[in-house]
Amino acid sequence: MTRRASTCIAAILLSLLAACSTLGAISAWMNDRVAFTPSQLQRHLDNRYPRTFDKLGGLVSITLDNPRISIPPGDTRLRLDFDLGMGALGSRGDTGGRVSLASGLRYDPRTQGLHLENPELLQFDIPGSGALLEGSARGVFNSLLAELARNEPVYRLEPDLLSKLPTGKRIGEVGIERGTVVVHLDQ
Repeated sequence: MTRRASTCIAAILLSLLAACSTLGAISAWMNDRVAFTPSQLQRHLDNRYPRTFDKLGGLVSITLDNPRISIPPGDTRLRLDFDLGMGALGSRGDTGGRVSLASGLRYDPRTQGLHLENPELLQFDIPGSGALLEGSARGVFNSLLAELARNEPVYRLEPDLLSKLPTGKRIGEVGIERGTVVVHLDQ
């Protein structure tokens, strides 16, 4: 095959691939909804963690690592598990603890992302801490959880997908249906 024929075939294949990805974004909204699997959300989180957050003016630091996202069968909320570390006065703290939460999701147009909605702390475990320390640490973590729900998306919608929204439609309710996250459109 000549070089020119190879170049022509490559150009045709690239054009078809681009058309398929655009068609996928358009068809995603055809039923006024688009769905995301837990593995899609997991990939997004894997790129954002580990992270350390300073609380109480830097007196306490909370490290979240190894995020694990799941949707338990029959549940309408997302489950999110992290390895947890807490440190004081600038130390990072080992991530020997565990934290689990369940949450709904909401869309925030400011970040173009899916955020935690009414997260509920299911498990909070810091090995070797007494009940008093764990109770105080839980309070600090709850303030971090509220901050994360407000500012940090669990998943950011792709600009290409958002650019294909049908005219006159906007992102509406976000729900969890049959093991997937479903973003519905409103008028």
